[in-house]
Amino acid sequence: MEIEIKFTLNDRAVQVRVPPSMTTLSMLREKFDLTGGKLACGEGECGACTIKIDDRTINSCLMFAVDCDGREIQTIEGLGSVAGLEIMQQAFVDHGAIQCGYCMPGMIMQARYVVDQNAGRDPLTRDDIARGLEGNVCRCSGYTKVVDAVAAVVLEEAAL
Repeated sequence: MEIEIKFTLNDRAVQVRVPPSMTTLSMLREKFDLTGGKLACGEGECGACTIKIDDRTINSCLMFAVDCDGREIQTIEGLGSVAGLEIMQQAFVDHGAIQCGYCMPGMIMQARYVVDQNAGRDPLTRDDIARGLEGNVCRCSGYTKVVDAVAAVVLEEAAL
């Protein structure tokens, strides 16, 4: 048995049929070929599958696909554009924050969320950034370059 759902995916209206037990992560990877988010822990502890739903970040491995019905979803693939990488993606590249790359799509999605949630307030400190990324685990980077990249975006966007 499959259930038809309709939602907005990366600013595009979509519909798909999914089994009731399919996770959002599996749906994105299998039905839409959006493979940026990764299955790592499968328990919502690592953040490798982080996506944005209705202006909140979630671990897509924990959410059933059927619960996406009527929602607005953004994945790492929807962050940039044909013209190039989004500022956060580019900052991760420029600051050498990307190592193996496995966790980076989720890390970038969470970093973008943390910065967006702080817009119009006092600039985020390095400690604020680190706290905002606590649910995203990276075994390669050591986090210093990740925080450097996010801090650079905070400064650049504050200057705009």
